[in-house]
Amino acid sequence: MTDPQRADLVLSGGGVKGIALAGAAAALVQSGYLPQRISGTSAGALVGAVLAAATQAGRLSAAQLQDLATSIDYGEFLDAGFVERIPVLGPAYGALTGDGIYGGEALRRWVADRLAGYGVSTFADLAIDDSSLPPEQRYRLVVTVADVTLGQLVRLPWDYQRLYGLNPDTQSVADAVRASTAIPFFFQPASLTSADGRTSTLVDGGLLSNFPIDSLDRTDGAPPRWPTFGVTLLPDLPADNAQVIPALRPLHLLGGPTLLEQVVTTILVGRDQAYLNQPWVSARTIRIDTSSVGVLDFDLGESAQRMLYQRGRRAGEQFLTTWDWPEYLARFR
Repeated sequence: MTDPQRADLVLSGGGVKGIALAGAAAALVQSGYLPQRISGTSAGALVGAVLAAATQAGRLSAAQLQDLATSIDYGEFLDAGFVERIPVLGPAYGALTGDGIYGGEALRRWVADRLAGYGVSTFADLAIDDSSLPPEQRYRLVVTVADVTLGQLVRLPWDYQRLYGLNPDTQSVADAVRASTAIPFFFQPASLTSADGRTSTLVDGGLLSNFPIDSLDRTDGAPPRWPTFGVTLLPDLPADNAQVIPALRPLHLLGGPTLLEQVVTTILVGRDQAYLNQPWVSARTIRIDTSSVGVLDFDLGESAQRMLYQRGRRAGEQFLTTWDWPEYLARFR
Protein backbone atom coordinates (compact mmCIF):
# COMPACT_ATOMS: atom_id res chain seq x y z
CA MET A 1 0.00 0.00 0.00
CA THR A 2 1.27 3.46 -0.83
CA ASP A 3 -1.08 5.49 1.37
CA PRO A 4 -1.69 4.41 4.98
CA GLN A 5 -5.01 2.72 5.63
CA ARG A 6 -6.66 3.62 8.90
CA ALA A 7 -7.45 1.03 11.55
CA ASP A 8 -8.18 0.89 15.26
CA LEU A 9 -6.31 -1.62 17.38
CA VAL A 10 -7.23 -3.57 20.53
CA LEU A 11 -4.42 -5.32 22.42
CA SER A 12 -4.97 -7.98 25.06
CA GLY A 13 -3.13 -8.49 28.31
CA GLY A 14 -0.65 -11.29 28.86
CA GLY A 15 2.25 -10.23 31.06
CA VAL A 16 5.63 -10.76 29.42
CA LYS A 17 3.87 -12.36 26.46
CA GLY A 18 3.09 -8.79 25.38
CA ILE A 19 6.23 -8.76 23.25
CA ALA A 20 4.21 -10.74 20.70
CA LEU A 21 1.73 -7.85 20.46
CA ALA A 22 4.48 -5.63 19.07
CA GLY A 23 5.21 -8.25 16.39
CA ALA A 24 1.58 -8.37 15.24
CA ALA A 25 1.39 -4.57 15.21
CA ALA A 26 4.59 -4.47 13.12
CA ALA A 27 2.96 -6.76 10.52
CA LEU A 28 -0.01 -4.39 10.27
CA VAL A 29 2.20 -1.30 10.00
CA GLN A 30 4.44 -2.97 7.40
CA SER A 31 1.33 -3.71 5.33
CA GLY A 32 0.31 -0.06 5.35
CA TYR A 33 -2.09 0.23 8.28
CA LEU A 34 -1.88 3.29 10.51
CA PRO A 35 -3.44 2.91 13.98
CA GLN A 36 -5.96 5.66 14.79
CA ARG A 37 -6.99 4.66 18.30
CA ILE A 38 -5.50 1.92 20.47
CA SER A 39 -7.18 0.16 23.36
CA GLY A 40 -5.15 -2.06 25.66
CA THR A 41 -5.19 -3.98 28.90
CA SER A 42 -2.11 -4.67 31.04
CA ALA A 43 0.69 -5.64 28.63
CA GLY A 44 -1.56 -4.35 25.85
CA ALA A 45 -1.71 -0.99 27.62
CA LEU A 46 2.09 -0.86 27.84
CA VAL A 47 2.67 -1.71 24.17
CA GLY A 48 -0.33 0.37 23.11
CA ALA A 49 0.96 3.48 24.90
CA VAL A 50 4.23 3.40 22.98
CA LEU A 51 2.35 2.68 19.74
CA ALA A 52 0.04 5.62 20.33
CA ALA A 53 2.89 7.97 21.21
CA ALA A 54 4.92 6.97 18.15
CA THR A 55 1.87 7.40 15.91
CA GLN A 56 1.09 10.82 17.41
CA ALA A 57 4.67 11.89 16.77
CA GLY A 58 4.58 10.60 13.18
CA ARG A 59 7.42 8.18 13.90
CA LEU A 60 5.67 4.80 13.88
CA SER A 61 7.43 2.07 11.89
CA ALA A 62 7.92 -1.68 11.96
CA ALA A 63 11.55 -1.09 12.93
CA GLN A 64 10.46 1.01 15.93
CA LEU A 65 8.20 -1.82 17.06
CA GLN A 66 10.93 -4.41 16.78
CA ASP A 67 13.19 -2.15 18.83
CA LEU A 68 10.45 -1.87 21.45
CA ALA A 69 10.03 -5.64 21.65
CA THR A 70 13.72 -6.39 22.00
CA SER A 71 14.54 -3.55 24.40
CA ILE A 72 12.18 -4.49 27.21
CA ASP A 73 14.11 -5.93 30.12
CA TYR A 74 11.27 -7.32 32.22
CA GLY A 75 13.69 -8.18 35.01
CA GLU A 76 14.19 -4.45 35.62
CA PHE A 77 10.49 -4.12 36.44
CA LEU A 78 10.83 -6.26 39.56
CA ASP A 79 11.52 -3.51 42.10
CA ALA A 80 10.73 -4.90 45.53
CA GLY A 81 9.36 -2.56 48.18
CA PHE A 82 10.92 -2.18 51.63
CA VAL A 83 8.96 -4.99 53.30
CA GLU A 84 9.29 -7.25 50.28
CA ARG A 85 13.09 -7.00 50.45
CA ILE A 86 13.01 -9.16 53.59
CA PRO A 87 14.08 -12.68 52.50
CA VAL A 88 11.29 -15.29 52.29
CA LEU A 89 8.85 -13.56 54.64
CA GLY A 90 8.77 -10.27 52.75
CA PRO A 91 7.39 -11.57 49.42
CA ALA A 92 4.96 -13.83 51.28
CA TYR A 93 3.69 -10.86 53.30
CA GLY A 94 3.31 -8.76 50.14
CA ALA A 95 1.32 -11.48 48.41
CA LEU A 96 -0.89 -12.36 51.39
CA THR A 97 -1.78 -8.77 52.26
CA GLY A 98 -2.42 -7.83 48.64
CA ASP A 99 0.25 -5.12 48.79
CA GLY A 100 2.16 -6.95 46.06
CA ILE A 101 5.66 -8.35 45.92
CA TYR A 102 7.01 -5.65 43.59
CA GLY A 103 6.59 -1.91 43.66
CA GLY A 104 5.75 -1.15 40.02
CA GLU A 105 7.62 2.15 40.05
CA ALA A 106 10.36 0.80 37.75
CA LEU A 107 7.71 -0.18 35.20
CA ARG A 108 6.03 3.22 35.43
CA ARG A 109 9.38 4.97 35.02
CA TRP A 110 10.24 2.84 31.95
CA VAL A 111 6.93 3.77 30.32
CA ALA A 112 7.35 7.45 31.18
CA ASP A 113 10.87 7.53 29.72
CA ARG A 114 9.74 5.81 26.51
CA LEU A 115 6.82 8.18 26.06
CA ALA A 116 8.98 11.23 26.78
CA GLY A 117 11.08 10.26 23.78
CA TYR A 118 8.00 10.96 21.65
CA GLY A 119 7.04 14.14 23.51
CA VAL A 120 4.19 12.50 25.43
CA SER A 121 3.54 12.97 29.14
CA THR A 122 -0.17 13.58 29.77
CA PHE A 123 -3.24 12.51 27.83
CA ALA A 124 -3.43 16.00 26.33
CA ASP A 125 -0.41 14.94 24.27
CA LEU A 126 -2.47 12.07 22.80
CA ALA A 127 -5.60 14.10 22.02
CA ILE A 128 -7.06 13.72 18.51
CA ASP A 129 -9.43 15.90 16.50
CA ASP A 130 -12.38 13.63 15.71
CA SER A 131 -15.81 15.24 16.07
CA SER A 132 -17.54 11.90 15.41
CA LEU A 133 -16.46 10.72 18.88
CA PRO A 134 -17.78 11.84 22.27
CA PRO A 135 -15.45 14.52 23.70
CA GLU A 136 -14.18 12.22 26.50
CA GLN A 137 -13.08 9.63 23.91
CA ARG A 138 -11.04 11.90 21.65
CA TYR A 139 -7.70 10.37 22.56
CA ARG A 140 -5.40 8.03 20.69
CA LEU A 141 -5.08 5.67 23.67
CA VAL A 142 -7.49 4.14 26.16
CA VAL A 143 -6.42 1.63 28.81
CA THR A 144 -8.55 -0.77 30.83
CA VAL A 145 -8.23 -0.71 34.62
CA ALA A 146 -10.10 -2.43 37.45
CA ASP A 147 -11.13 -0.07 40.26
CA VAL A 148 -11.60 -2.43 43.20
CA THR A 149 -12.79 0.40 45.46
CA LEU A 150 -15.70 1.22 43.15
CA GLY A 151 -15.96 -2.41 42.06
CA GLN A 152 -16.04 -1.71 38.34
CA LEU A 153 -14.16 -1.63 35.07
CA VAL A 154 -12.65 1.76 34.26
CA ARG A 155 -11.37 3.09 30.96
CA LEU A 156 -8.77 5.82 31.16
CA PRO A 157 -8.76 8.64 30.12
CA TRP A 158 -12.47 8.30 29.27
CA ASP A 159 -13.63 7.94 32.88
CA TYR A 160 -11.41 10.48 34.65
CA GLN A 161 -14.06 13.20 34.60
CA ARG A 162 -17.16 11.01 35.05
CA LEU A 163 -15.91 8.88 37.94
CA TYR A 164 -13.21 11.00 39.58
CA GLY A 165 -13.98 14.61 38.63
CA LEU A 166 -10.51 14.97 37.12
CA ASN A 167 -9.43 16.68 33.89
CA PRO A 168 -8.14 13.88 31.64
CA ASP A 169 -5.81 16.25 29.79
CA THR A 170 -3.73 16.72 32.94
CA GLN A 171 -3.43 13.03 33.87
CA SER A 172 -0.21 11.08 33.36
CA VAL A 173 -0.29 8.42 30.64
CA ALA A 174 2.43 6.43 32.42
CA ASP A 175 0.36 6.41 35.63
CA ALA A 176 -2.64 4.99 33.76
CA VAL A 177 -0.49 2.27 32.17
CA ARG A 178 1.06 1.50 35.55
CA ALA A 179 -2.45 0.97 36.99
CA SER A 180 -3.50 -1.27 34.10
CA THR A 181 -0.41 -3.47 34.58
CA ALA A 182 -0.74 -3.88 38.36
CA ILE A 183 -1.15 -7.67 38.41
CA PRO A 184 -2.91 -8.42 41.74
CA PHE A 185 -0.62 -9.78 44.51
CA PHE A 186 2.40 -9.44 42.16
CA PHE A 187 2.69 -5.67 41.70
CA GLN A 188 1.55 -3.17 44.29
CA PRO A 189 -1.85 -1.68 43.41
CA ALA A 190 -1.97 1.84 42.05
CA SER A 191 -4.07 4.56 43.65
CA LEU A 192 -6.04 7.48 42.26
CA THR A 193 -7.46 10.34 44.32
CA SER A 194 -10.62 11.95 42.99
CA ALA A 195 -11.40 15.66 43.05
CA ASP A 196 -13.49 15.18 46.22
CA GLY A 197 -10.63 13.46 48.06
CA ARG A 198 -11.77 9.84 47.70
CA THR A 199 -8.91 7.42 46.96
CA SER A 200 -9.49 4.42 44.73
CA THR A 201 -7.32 1.31 44.50
CA LEU A 202 -6.58 0.33 40.91
CA VAL A 203 -5.29 -3.01 39.60
CA ASP A 204 -4.69 -4.85 36.33
CA GLY A 205 -7.59 -4.36 33.94
CA GLY A 206 -7.38 -8.03 32.98
CA LEU A 207 -9.27 -8.76 36.19
CA LEU A 208 -12.43 -7.61 34.38
CA SER A 209 -11.56 -7.52 30.67
CA ASN A 210 -8.30 -8.93 29.41
CA PHE A 211 -9.26 -8.41 25.76
CA PRO A 212 -11.58 -5.37 25.45
CA ILE A 213 -12.34 -6.00 21.77
CA ASP A 214 -15.63 -4.09 21.92
CA SER A 215 -14.16 -0.94 23.50
CA LEU A 216 -13.67 0.94 20.21
CA ASP A 217 -16.75 -0.33 18.39
CA ARG A 218 -19.40 2.18 17.32
CA THR A 219 -22.51 2.25 19.48
CA ASP A 220 -24.74 4.36 17.19
CA GLY A 221 -25.57 1.54 14.76
CA ALA A 222 -23.68 3.15 11.88
CA PRO A 223 -21.13 1.13 9.87
CA PRO A 224 -17.51 1.39 11.06
CA ARG A 225 -15.34 3.86 9.16
CA TRP A 226 -12.36 1.51 9.16
CA PRO A 227 -11.43 -1.88 10.67
CA THR A 228 -10.86 -2.54 14.34
CA PHE A 229 -8.27 -5.30 14.62
CA GLY A 230 -7.86 -7.27 17.80
CA VAL A 231 -4.66 -9.00 18.87
CA THR A 232 -5.07 -11.62 21.56
CA LEU A 233 -2.74 -13.80 23.58
CA LEU A 234 -5.62 -15.67 25.22
CA PRO A 235 -5.13 -19.46 25.25
CA ASP A 236 -7.61 -21.91 23.80
CA LEU A 237 -9.84 -23.05 26.64
CA PRO A 238 -10.34 -25.44 28.32
CA ALA A 239 -7.21 -27.22 27.08
CA ASP A 240 -4.83 -24.43 28.11
CA ASN A 241 -6.32 -23.39 31.46
CA ALA A 242 -2.91 -23.58 33.10
CA GLN A 243 -1.61 -20.83 30.79
CA VAL A 244 -4.01 -18.31 32.35
CA ILE A 245 -2.94 -18.80 35.96
CA PRO A 246 0.65 -20.12 36.10
CA ALA A 247 0.57 -20.34 39.89
CA LEU A 248 -2.09 -23.03 39.66
CA ARG A 249 -0.17 -25.28 37.25
CA PRO A 250 0.98 -27.67 40.01
CA LEU A 251 -2.67 -28.54 40.64
CA HIS A 252 -2.63 -30.41 37.32
CA LEU A 253 -0.60 -33.09 39.07
CA LEU A 254 -3.80 -33.92 40.91
CA GLY A 255 -5.47 -35.04 37.71
CA GLY A 256 -6.37 -32.07 35.51
CA PRO A 257 -7.92 -28.65 36.10
CA THR A 258 -9.54 -28.28 39.51
CA LEU A 259 -12.84 -26.52 40.11
CA LEU A 260 -10.90 -23.64 41.71
CA GLU A 261 -8.80 -23.22 38.57
CA GLN A 262 -11.81 -23.42 36.29
CA VAL A 263 -13.74 -20.84 38.33
CA VAL A 264 -10.84 -18.36 38.51
CA THR A 265 -10.04 -18.83 34.81
CA THR A 266 -13.67 -18.16 33.90
CA ILE A 267 -13.64 -14.98 36.02
CA LEU A 268 -10.51 -13.72 34.24
CA VAL A 269 -11.24 -14.58 30.61
CA GLY A 270 -14.82 -15.84 30.39
CA ARG A 271 -16.25 -12.56 29.11
CA ASP A 272 -13.52 -12.23 26.51
CA GLN A 273 -13.90 -15.85 25.35
CA ALA A 274 -17.60 -15.20 24.81
CA TYR A 275 -16.76 -12.28 22.52
CA LEU A 276 -14.09 -14.27 20.68
CA ASN A 277 -16.65 -16.96 19.92
CA GLN A 278 -18.74 -14.46 17.97
CA PRO A 279 -17.91 -14.84 14.25
CA TRP A 280 -17.73 -11.09 13.61
CA VAL A 281 -15.14 -10.76 16.38
CA SER A 282 -13.12 -13.84 15.50
CA ALA A 283 -12.89 -12.67 11.87
CA ARG A 284 -11.02 -9.49 12.87
CA THR A 285 -8.80 -10.96 15.59
CA ILE A 286 -5.16 -11.98 15.30
CA ARG A 287 -4.50 -14.92 17.63
CA ILE A 288 -0.93 -15.57 18.73
CA ASP A 289 0.23 -18.85 20.23
CA THR A 290 2.34 -17.90 23.26
CA SER A 291 1.71 -21.08 25.26
CA SER A 292 5.42 -21.81 25.65
CA VAL A 293 5.93 -18.70 27.81
CA GLY A 294 4.33 -17.95 31.18
CA VAL A 295 2.63 -14.68 32.01
CA LEU A 296 5.09 -14.07 34.86
CA ASP A 297 8.31 -15.28 33.20
CA PHE A 298 10.06 -12.01 33.94
CA ASP A 299 13.51 -13.57 33.47
CA LEU A 300 12.84 -14.00 29.75
CA GLY A 301 16.06 -14.18 27.72
CA GLU A 302 16.82 -12.49 24.40
CA SER A 303 16.14 -15.61 22.35
CA ALA A 304 12.70 -16.05 23.94
CA GLN A 305 11.95 -12.38 23.33
CA ARG A 306 12.83 -12.71 19.65
CA MET A 307 10.71 -15.87 19.44
CA LEU A 308 7.66 -14.07 20.85
CA TYR A 309 8.12 -11.10 18.54
CA GLN A 310 8.46 -13.33 15.48
CA ARG A 311 5.41 -15.38 16.45
CA GLY A 312 3.39 -12.20 16.70
CA ARG A 313 4.67 -10.93 13.39
CA ARG A 314 3.98 -14.23 11.60
CA ALA A 315 0.49 -14.38 13.09
CA GLY A 316 -0.19 -10.86 11.82
CA GLU A 317 1.15 -11.63 8.36
CA GLN A 318 -0.89 -14.82 8.14
CA PHE A 319 -4.05 -12.99 9.21
CA LEU A 320 -3.58 -10.35 6.52
CA THR A 321 -3.35 -12.97 3.74
CA THR A 322 -7.08 -13.67 4.20
CA TRP A 323 -8.35 -10.31 5.50
CA ASP A 324 -10.84 -8.54 3.22
CA TRP A 325 -12.44 -5.37 4.57
CA PRO A 326 -15.28 -5.06 1.98
CA GLU A 327 -16.13 -8.72 2.49
CA TYR A 328 -16.17 -8.26 6.27
CA LEU A 329 -18.54 -5.29 5.96
CA ALA A 330 -20.84 -7.15 3.60
CA ARG A 331 -20.97 -10.21 5.83
CA PHE A 332 -21.18 -8.73 9.29
CA ARG A 333 -22.12 -5.03 9.04
